[in-house]
Amino acid sequence: MIAGLGNPGPKYEKTRHNVGHMVVDLLLARAGGSLRAHKTSGMLAARLSFHGRGVILGKPTAYMNVCGPQIAKLAKYFSVPAADVVAVHDELDIGFGLVRLKRGGGEAGHNGLRSLSSSLGTKEYCRVRVGVGRPPVGTQTADFVLAGFRADERKELPGLLERSADAVEALVREGLEAAQNRVHSA
Repeated sequence: MIAGLGNPGPKYEKTRHNVGHMVVDLLLARAGGSLRAHKTSGMLAARLSFHGRGVILGKPTAYMNVCGPQIAKLAKYFSVPAADVVAVHDELDIGFGLVRLKRGGGEAGHNGLRSLSSSLGTKEYCRVRVGVGRPPVGTQTADFVLAGFRADERKELPGLLERSADAVEALVREGLEAAQNRVHSA
């Protein structure tokens, strides 16, 4: 199950905090799928086949800080163990334009990950970490992630989203270790 983290509504759709939603949208476009409201979880979700594997793609409709319960409900509904949940999210601790994969670890102050870890009852799920860089000195973290991209970043954003979607597909197709070797060496 691939969950793109972000905030609902047009106010947030082009912000750093919503790169997870953007990656899910790109994956849906690649697969020719569309999201529908899932009655049990409240998420927008789709069942698709990626490289011969059944995959659930989803975007929470709850705000980032409380997205975990929706993702956990969707995973439970489709009998997806926490180890097979993949969270696609913005990452401040990675330079803009970089993508990294990992399983488990801390939340580094990311409230969406904190909500997800609490709701799943574990931190041992996969993460596709989309680098959005650090806020400039004097800028609050919340203001930075809820702001739109700078002009130079907007030019590079399509490539970052493509690399992130490629990383998700590699993870589904090859597993974590092989995908890490591919993505981290690029």
